[in-house]
Amino acid sequence: MIKVMIIEDDPMVRAINSKFLEKIDDFHLVKAVSNLSDAKQFIRQEIIDLILLDIYLPNENGIDLLKWIRNEEIKTDVILITADNTSKRILESFRYGAVDYLIKPFTFERFIETMNDFKKRYNGLNNLEIVEQTELDKCISKSAISEKEVEASEDDFEKGINKYTYEIIWDEVEKSTEKYLTAKKLSEKTGVARVTVRKYLEYMEKEGKLKKVLKYGKVGRPQHKYMIVI
Repeated sequence: MIKVMIIEDDPMVRAINSKFLEKIDDFHLVKAVSNLSDAKQFIRQEIIDLILLDIYLPNENGIDLLKWIRNEEIKTDVILITADNTSKRILESFRYGAVDYLIKPFTFERFIETMNDFKKRYNGLNNLEIVEQTELDKCISKSAISEKEVEASEDDFEKGINKYTYEIIWDEVEKSTEKYLTAKKLSEKTGVARVTVRKYLEYMEKEGKLKKVLKYGKVGRPQHKYMIVI
């Protein structure tokens, strides 16, 4: 099991990333913190395999943690998850040892790809004492989820409907206390792109779990809203 720490100051984003992580096999969230001081204190006490790190923290910079980890020779990997999309920051992150870089906002599918790439590399190298070049190439090369892997994860769902994304959205649907649900609000809560959420809501409607309702406002086109079928 890969032990993960999340460092993110925004409570909603922290909750979304935690929920994303729960849906992927072989990862275990051991700590989620909002600042570098708490992170350093925990890292000194516990062994962490992977840190999901934001750069923009209140009065702090996530890159400073990367530098600290390398100076202290702490054996942990770091993936940056941040809205900073400048080439300067991305290059700096890789120079100080980040193994991947996710730019906000991102989809759940992209998160799965990043975590599976890390898992493939982590397990591949840890399970081998001596590594041949061909094996090393397999571990370090970036690879998107293959079509067969996606199909295998879909189980009984139709093509294009991933069970992990389905569960993320359905969890929010079930938890909602509102009478009507919209793709926009569910997108904000789950971090899944609005167009993707809408596709899954339509699928849930076909399953008979949801009912689509047209709500007319004062101006503009009617808005599609959904309610759970009792």
